[in-house]
Amino acid sequence: MIDIHCHILPEVDDGPKSWDVAVEMCRMAVADGITHTVATPHANDRYAYDRPYLSELLDQLRERVGPSLKFSLGCDFHLSFENLERALENPHTYTIGETNYLLVELSNFSVPNQISECFTRLGDRGLTPILTHPERNPILQQTPLRILEWAEQGCLIQVTASSLTGFWGERPEIIARWLLERSAVHVLASDAHETKRRIPNMSAARAVAEKMAGAEYAEALVVGNPGAIVRGATIPYLPRPILD
Repeated sequence: MIDIHCHILPEVDDGPKSWDVAVEMCRMAVADGITHTVATPHANDRYAYDRPYLSELLDQLRERVGPSLKFSLGCDFHLSFENLERALENPHTYTIGETNYLLVELSNFSVPNQISECFTRLGDRGLTPILTHPERNPILQQTPLRILEWAEQGCLIQVTASSLTGFWGERPEIIARWLLERSAVHVLASDAHETKRRIPNMSAARAVAEKMAGAEYAEALVVGNPGAIVRGATIPYLPRPILD
C-alpha cells in the first residue's frame, strides 16, 4: 500500500517529536503493508514550510530506515489566500515530489463559497488538488454535497483511513462511508502523527472498503491511485461521483 498523507518527519509540526518516534512509525507502516510513504508536514500559519530543509530531513530518515520503505516529500497544504498565491507562483514547492498533485486542507472554521474558484485556479496552473479528510471537517459534515460537487469538478478526495473504521467518531465515519458509497473517494491515507493513536495503519480501512465497495475499488484506494499519484501519472480508477 502507498500512503500519500503522513506526518512522519520529526520536530517540524505536530507529528513525531523525536527521531525514535519517526523511525518507529516507519516500522509500524511496513508491518501494516505500506511500502511507500509521502511525508507531508503542515504548511500553514503555525508551521512554516521549508522545502530544502525538509528534503534534508527526509534524506536522514531514509538513512535511518533503510530500503524497507520508500519516501516522497509533499505537504499538508492549508488553503488560505496567502498560501494559494504562493502555490500559484511556485507550485512545485508544495506538491507531492515533482508531480502536479497537491494535498489541500480546508479550515475547520470557515469554508468560503470561493473554494470552487480556488480549485479552478489551481487546475488552470496545472495542479490537481487532492482534498484531505473532508469527512472530518465539521462544516463539510453538514454540507457533504459540496464534496461531491468538487469531485465532479475534478478535485480528488482523500479520506483518512481510520475514519472508515470509526476512530474519529460516528459523524466522520458516516460521511466517509457516504462518500465511498457514492464513488467520491479516490485515495485512503493514514494522516498518521505518532505511534499511539494516530498511527500509520491502512489495512483495516482497506478491509472495510473492500466489504463495502469490492476488492477492485479498495485496491485502487490504497495501491493503484496513490501509486499513480506518487509517479505523477493519471489515476487509473476515477469513477464519476454519484450525485443525489
